Formats: sequence, C-alpha cells, structure tokens
Amino acid sequence: MAREDYEIVIGLEVHAELSTKTKIFCSCPTEFGADPNTHTCPICMAMPGTLPVLNEKVVEYAVKAGLATNCEISRDSKNDRKNYFYPDLPKSYQISQFDKPLCEYGYIEIELENGEKKKIRLTRIHIEEDAGKLNHNEFGGGSLVDLNRAGVPLIEIVSEPDLRSSKEAEAYLKKLKSILEYIEVSDCKMQEGSLRADVNVSVRKKGTTEFGTRTEMKNMNSFRSIVRAIEYEADRQIDVIEEGGTIEQETLRWDDVSGKNFSMRDKEDAQDYRYFPDPDLVAIRLSEDYIENIKNNLPELPESRRARYIQEFGLSEKDSNLLTASKHLSNLFEEAQSICNNAKTVANWLLSDVSRILNEKELEPDQIPFTAEQLAKMITLIDKGTISSAIGKKVIEELFENPKDPEEIIKEKGWIQISDEGAIKEVVMKILEANPQSIADFKAGKDKALGFLVGQAMKETKGKANPQMLNKMFLEELKK
Repeated sequence: MAREDYEIVIGLEVHAELSTKTKIFCSCPTEFGADPNTHTCPICMAMPGTLPVLNEKVVEYAVKAGLATNCEISRDSKNDRKNYFYPDLPKSYQISQFDKPLCEYGYIEIELENGEKKKIRLTRIHIEEDAGKLNHNEFGGGSLVDLNRAGVPLIEIVSEPDLRSSKEAEAYLKKLKSILEYIEVSDCKMQEGSLRADVNVSVRKKGTTEFGTRTEMKNMNSFRSIVRAIEYEADRQIDVIEEGGTIEQETLRWDDVSGKNFSMRDKEDAQDYRYFPDPDLVAIRLSEDYIENIKNNLPELPESRRARYIQEFGLSEKDSNLLTASKHLSNLFEEAQSICNNAKTVANWLLSDVSRILNEKELEPDQIPFTAEQLAKMITLIDKGTISSAIGKKVIEELFENPKDPEEIIKEKGWIQISDEGAIKEVVMKILEANPQSIADFKAGKDKALGFLVGQAMKETKGKANPQMLNKMFLEELKK
C-alpha cells in the first residue's frame, strides 16, 4: 500500500513559559539569559524545611489562556506531585496537575490550505513548574546543572488527536502562539524555549477508526523542525507496518541535522508518574467574580483584530490574516499607520520586503530591529518623492542592519531621489539613443517597451530617478 492509503493522527502537548516576574512557588526572577544558578533560592533548590507558595499570577495567566481558547474553567482545582525522576529538578519530582486541571474542553479554530475552518479540540490546560537545564560536556565526560529555569511557571496545553497532517499541526501551533502573545501571558520566544511542543504521531489505514500506536517526540521548539519530524515519523511508521512490523510506543529525539528520529526510552503512561495531591499546597478555589473579571479584561484577540483591519483599513482578508498572525507585526503595523496615515502601504511593506528579509534571516517578527517610527518615516519619504520605492527597498535592508533615522541613511548613502528636470531629461535622451529598437517597438504599439526604457533609466541612475517624471518624459519624447 502507498502512503496515500494511510492517515496521520497527531496530538500536541505544548508547553508555554508564563511571563510572570517570579517563579511559580518562590520569588526568584524568571528572566532568560542570567548566569547559571543565579536565579535560585532555598525553595526552588528544594532545601530541607522549605515550602512552596503558589504564585497567584500563574493561576490568572492560565485562566486567561483557558478563556481565550474557549475552555471551561474549573472552580475547584489542585496541584499534584508527578513522581518521575527529573535530574534537573532538585526535588526529583515535578509539581503539576493531574485529575483537576484549571482548564478543560476548549478548542482552537484553524484555517486549512483550502480555506476551510477546522476546530481542534483541547483536552486541558494545566499549570506546572519547568525543570532546570543540564549542560552536557562531551569532552569532560560529565554534566553541569543550571537551575535558573527550575520552577519557572508553565502552562501545558494538550490537544485531542484531531490533527491530520504536518501542515495542520503547523497552523495549530502558529494560531496558539498568536493567541498567547495577544493575551500577553507568554513571550513565546521559541529560540529561548519559551514555547515548545511534544509531538505525538501515529498512523492508521484510511477508513479505520481505531488509533495506531503512537510515538512521542519531545521538546521541539521550531515550526520547521516539527513539520519535518512529523513527515519523517509518519513515513517511518508506514514503512514498518508495510514490512509486517509493529510500532513500539516510545519517546523519540528528533535530530534536525540528520533529519532523523532516534529512540530515547519507552513511553511512560500516567501510572508510571505515580501522581498524588501535593500535601504542601492548598486547593485552588476560583470564584465566579474572579473568572468574570479576567474574561471582561481580555485583550483584543487575533480574530477581532483581523475583522477590524478589513473594516477599518480596507485590507484584504488574506493580508489581515498575515498581519494579525503575529502580535508584534500587527502592533508595528498599527503604530506605523497611525503615524503616516497610510495603512495599505504600511501593510504592503511589512508583508513583502520585511517578511522576505525575516524569512531569509530566519528571524521572528519580534526580532525586527527597527521601530514603527522609522518605518513610517521611510514611507513618508517615498510619498514626498524624496526617495523612490526602489530606494525604499534598500532602506529597509539597511534598517535591518543599522536601524536609525531613514533620513540619515539616505543622506549617508547618497540615495536622495533625482527630481531635477534637466538631469532626468539628460538620462532619458541617453537611454533613447542607446535603444532605437525599443522606440520602434513602442511606435508599433508594444506598450511594454516604455517599461523597459524606464527600467533602463532607473538602472542608469541606481534607482534614484523620480519614476513618475521618467514616465512622463519618455512618453513626451516617444510621441514626437
């Protein structure tokens, strides 16, 4: 049987570090990038005699995430100990939630490649503490532990196995990331591990309803890697089944360099974790007023902002979708358009040249180095005729390398647009003299010849000539 005879079944467990100032059970700071073991205290190092105290902000952020993803919020919840050995948690167990999570039975709606909408159900969202980090020394033959991350608050967002392709999984993750950014509960910086996913994959023959045996790929923090890993694992499982073998339930490690999975260990089941209520923490009781207050103060979500862009700025649905997919990109758009009052032009620059450079440099929108003011200033310079759109493309590239006032950039580079009639006339005559065939083509009714001549003139002036003036002068000369 061929691959098209099989269906891929995917479920995702997404871990998002919460943007609280302090850890989940102590007052240590949560900032990323500090020297090893400097954000620690007797509580997160599990010294004898210390007791955890739940950070109320963690509960608030988890409830916000639950409300934004259409979950039911539990009025009665608790924390549990998960007794699975963690070498990078000094307690050797993790405090999480088991049978009474804060949020349950939600969903996220994604848009498929054919434009259809699909609801992906969420089983639960619960709170837990992050583990520390082991730094392995392959030459020294040992490992060093950094406990700065131990105790940083997480929410784990568990989906039902409703995803049927790597593209659907990517769309789901991007939508989830967008929602978490909009409600400001996580910075979602995947490169810093703030958002990562455990990916569960199984395959089954089309038309069957029973799930196949799943494997799990842990701690993946790149959309591209997740897509590749799902495709590889699905193909691997299909090959095993086709050859008469059976799929083992196991935990895998994805190696992005080789593009392959490697077995780490047998997959644990819930009983392997030996959950029980944490005796050091009181139950979590939430009032109706508490939940309603959070609900009433939720920030604007992507869907609402997308609809507003279509109505208020006249943007297309496609452009509105692309802009609102990232809160940072959306905020940049809103701030820039409010300065230069040119929404469609700002959207065009962000979705064309800025997005192209982000892709080329493999950067996220929150890594755009220039400000809304600088982008708006560049657009204003084009509108005034100080620079051409062609020069604008060069300015955007320069802003990525050296973000500063665009006016300074064009003065330093000598990019100010040539709008002197005499200078432009001289260029026009030179190009016409060098291209007699184009003159003949134009007079024969080939309008494309004009575009070619203007292009040659822009090339001659290194993009600095005023294109409107060039068009006008070429037409005047060609019609003589």
